[in-house]
Amino acid sequence: MNDDKDILVVDDDPDMVETIAMVLEASGYHCRTARNGREALAEAQAKRPAVVLLDMTMPVMNGWECARELRARYGHDVQVVAVTACEHIGARANTVDADYVLPKPFDIEMLKAVVARSVKRPDV
Repeated sequence: MNDDKDILVVDDDPDMVETIAMVLEASGYHCRTARNGREALAEAQAKRPAVVLLDMTMPVMNGWECARELRARYGHDVQVVAVTACEHIGARANTVDADYVLPKPFDIEMLKAVVARSVKRPDV
């Protein structure tokens, strides 16, 4: 079981992580952070988040690899949001079964809406 207010923000850009965490914490969420996919998997194992906001291009373990491993371990109990500036993200998101795609750059209101939608999924 996961806490629907627990969000894991995974990105190797510290400014992006800080901005996302600040916005979401002001909206009542608890944010944990990771700098790459490997750290994200360790965080998820320590405490399963409701939502993982996952950058796709990172060192050590990229978002594609991390998303596949999250799905293998937790299925859809953890919502995966692909957050990226990659072209053709919609088509590639299907390869890791991302629940949502948040293209960079994104609007703050869109970020909050995607997270709110992710934590309120009726099938989780």
